[in-house]
Amino acid sequence: MTQKYSTFLPILFLLLPWPAFSNELATAVDLTNHWVGYLCLLLFILAYTLVILEEKLELKKSKPVLLAAGLIWIFIAASQLNTGHDHLVEQAIRHNLLEYAELFFFLLVAMAYINAIAERGVFDALRDWLIYRGFSYLQLFWLTGIMSFFLSPVADNLTTSLIMCAVVMAVGSSHKKFIGLSCINIVVAANAGGAFSPFGDITTLMVWQKGMVPFEHFIKLFIPSLVNFLVPAAIMSFAITREKPYSKSANNTIIKAGGIKIVFLFLATIITAVCFHSVLDLPPVFGMMFGLGYLKIYSYFLNRQIHHHFHESGLINESDDDYDKFDVFNNIARAEWDTLFFFYGVILCVGGLGFIGYLAHASEFFYGNFGATYANIFVGLISAIIDNIPVMFAVLTMNPDMPELQWLLVTLTAGVGGSLLSIGSAAGVALMGQARGNYTFFMHLKWTPVIALGYVASIAAHFLIN
Repeated sequence: MTQKYSTFLPILFLLLPWPAFSNELATAVDLTNHWVGYLCLLLFILAYTLVILEEKLELKKSKPVLLAAGLIWIFIAASQLNTGHDHLVEQAIRHNLLEYAELFFFLLVAMAYINAIAERGVFDALRDWLIYRGFSYLQLFWLTGIMSFFLSPVADNLTTSLIMCAVVMAVGSSHKKFIGLSCINIVVAANAGGAFSPFGDITTLMVWQKGMVPFEHFIKLFIPSLVNFLVPAAIMSFAITREKPYSKSANNTIIKAGGIKIVFLFLATIITAVCFHSVLDLPPVFGMMFGLGYLKIYSYFLNRQIHHHFHESGLINESDDDYDKFDVFNNIARAEWDTLFFFYGVILCVGGLGFIGYLAHASEFFYGNFGATYANIFVGLISAIIDNIPVMFAVLTMNPDMPELQWLLVTLTAGVGGSLLSIGSAAGVALMGQARGNYTFFMHLKWTPVIALGYVASIAAHFLIN
């Protein structure tokens, strides 16, 4: 997801045409055959190898890419000191920082809302409702998949997957096969659901904020995304038993004060971001930050209400500050900081490789030789191995001349391609940890041909419909 940034100079810099900026760099600087270019490419490969091995090394993914990003730009800047192009290095870094800053604040607001909703017990209540309704394993398989598909466009695929996985883990604790298949289904559904909404996945947000596809046109991917989920789900469902799991007595989680209202405030924030972009031509991040103001103002009145309730109940004295307060800053602090800094490293690394000239060569090779359709399908396959964020950012940096049909295609393939392997998306990686031993890389790999069938079917549906 591409973004812009927050001081007056970067905002003015955005007024410069992005393609023209790219062309200036392409004609002025080409380090692809220079030792600096080779070294920077090696640094990125090494850093991303460590990212892929994050689980085994227990090394947070942000650490290697942050280091690589700094080193790449140090070598680039050093190589341009006496060439007369040093000003281009400064412009490129400012541009990439602007891209990151908008992404950072957009996601920070979304994470703050999701954490607030979770802290108020809304997700726990949803989980308990599913667990204690006496559904069969097959019904739960379909319910968790369908809810993942429709919840991920708003709550993002990672959060959605973790919630639904908690449901299947609680219900199917003695049924390993059910847990494994349900986790695969949840990953596929969450990734597919995120593909038709700018808020469902970072790649779709990048495409929207870059202006490649208007907000209302992402709905064109609904049917292809649905096909991507339903084809493998229908096939896998034949392996699910129709028995009912043992159900404990109902454990009804009580939603804390303000929980439902915060859900509606989040929806209002999303609408605000869309209106800022569509009506006022302002970056969506401004709408999100404006929406954070909704939550902060509401927290003031919510805490007064909570304090009054505790005081009236005699649980606290008027001067006591020990009660169930709602703290917005605590929810902001609990954001996925490793993920946010990982995006910084990725954007700066990929931006550096673009400055060197590698992305221009890659664009010419793939989009020039094979055409947009095959290149965009390949993007989806690559995203199963490499995180779709750097892949999509690279495509946006290449900025190939494509019609909206092809931008929708690459949005779809980058979003759902990660489902082909368990390591291909944040949802898959997270569930391997949450359902350790029940959902594994090789269990997912066993069903990859079925998921690939859904991948092909979704592409066919896209061309058929759109």
